[in-house]
Amino acid sequence: MEKECLHEIKNMKNEVVFSSKTGNTKQLADEIRNVLPEETIKYFGSPETAPLDADCYYVGFWTDKGNADSDTLDFLSKLKNKKIFLFGTAGFGGSDAYFQKILGNVKMSIDSSNTDHSNVLRGSYMCQGKMPNSVRERYMKMKNSPLPVPNIDAMIENFDRAVSHPDEQDLEQLRQVIASSQK
Repeated sequence: MEKECLHEIKNMKNEVVFSSKTGNTKQLADEIRNVLPEETIKYFGSPETAPLDADCYYVGFWTDKGNADSDTLDFLSKLKNKKIFLFGTAGFGGSDAYFQKILGNVKMSIDSSNTDHSNVLRGSYMCQGKMPNSVRERYMKMKNSPLPVPNIDAMIENFDRAVSHPDEQDLEQLRQVIASSQK
């Protein structure tokens, strides 16, 4: 059975399609490219120019208001009868429940109807990603404003925790999730 699965993976046409505003999601995409057999990757790049002729799509996004960015959502809506692995980053978060909520929103853009044209979700992964320094500067201005902003200290702490992400532990977890999705 394992030889059969390995044979299927080596003959599969994969695309790693991603949108990355700050480089975090690209870092995950690079790791996926390192994990998959090189000969199976037929496309690596942005959703705008991705062909629609692969067997499996590794689709990465940055989080925009609790969902994937609009380019990724548009791309996902075009996929029919494909295997999909979702991956993404979110600056705010660090909580698995928050990541699952985002992934739930993204999954709503995937056709998974019970027809011949439905997609199959092979797996998903999310982790925290660093944010631009301008976000912390904005938080500090909010903290020092005459009108106090609720939870601003927690927002600053979250920003500071996110600075190192995606880190090696995040990448190792991604590798493990991809390995288990291949079975």
